Amino acid sequence: MSEKEEELQENQEELVNAEETVDEKAEKEFGEAEPLDPIVKLENDILEEKNKHLRLYAEFENFRRRTAKERIELIGTASADIMKEMLTILDDFDRAIQSNQTAEDLTAVKEGFTLLHNKLTKILESKGLKSFDSMGQTFDADKHEAIAQVPVEDKKKKGKIIDVVEKGYELNDKIIRHPKVVVGN
Repeated sequence: MSEKEEELQENQEELVNAEETVDEKAEKEFGEAEPLDPIVKLENDILEEKNKHLRLYAEFENFRRRTAKERIELIGTASADIMKEMLTILDDFDRAIQSNQTAEDLTAVKEGFTLLHNKLTKILESKGLKSFDSMGQTFDADKHEAIAQVPVEDKKKKGKIIDVVEKGYELNDKIIRHPKVVVGN
């Protein structure tokens, strides 16, 4: 054998011995590797699924709390926009009260009230509020609130609305106040 062949054989023997030593050290440190028992595997799977479930539940609870908090904040600030616009009308009323104390012209006072009414109506209509007229319509218990029934001689007026005491209002096509009406009987 040549020197190179002898050196190669020695290196191979050292490599085999080194592998055996690593395996022996691993067995001493970690014990012999055993295949997992099916029951242990199933218990680990159950624990893993429980953890996933708990995380998902906690995430949902956080989402629910966050949306509830946002809803409360939204409700609290929802009226701020309309309140700002109503403040201009309040200012106009204050000026009208001061002006009315020294006003002698009744026509100007009437015009002032008409202007204030129109301004308030315009602001409320821009927010989706509409009044609806019920005069002369057939009484509908779902839309109207009858506060009185009055006998009528004309048969065409029976069951019809003959007077509106308070107007009805809709907000975005939903009745928020039913009109109070007098019905012919």
